[in-house]
Amino acid sequence: MTIVGKDLLEFESRPSRLTADPFRDSTIDSTVRQVVLEPGPRTPHLHPHTEEVYFVVSGRGRIWLDGVQHPVEEGSWVRIPPRTPHATLAYEEMTLVAFFPHPSLDDNIEELDQLLEIEEETP
Repeated sequence: MTIVGKDLLEFESRPSRLTADPFRDSTIDSTVRQVVLEPGPRTPHLHPHTEEVYFVVSGRGRIWLDGVQHPVEEGSWVRIPPRTPHATLAYEEMTLVAFFPHPSLDDNIEELDQLLEIEEETP
């Protein structure tokens, strides 16, 4: 068993987001990331080898999936098929926990050359 406190997370900067791998030193065949998003434009990406599953811990915004935006909020679960362009756009600071059944995020991510804006909130 491994327990990692929030004070031990080492966040790294990725295009338009911060991410931390709490189990970076383990030998497991999957990757878990804590992601912090600030409001603002985002660049989409895709995962060529695996799906991604994430849980919205806090905040609200929209998930952009291959051209269509869908609302997400605290408590939402999202499952993204492999090779699907996506990005999460925040109305306010958001925290996500993302899971990939692949041992290395660096070998399972392709950043796309596009800049996305969040759609207006609807009442």
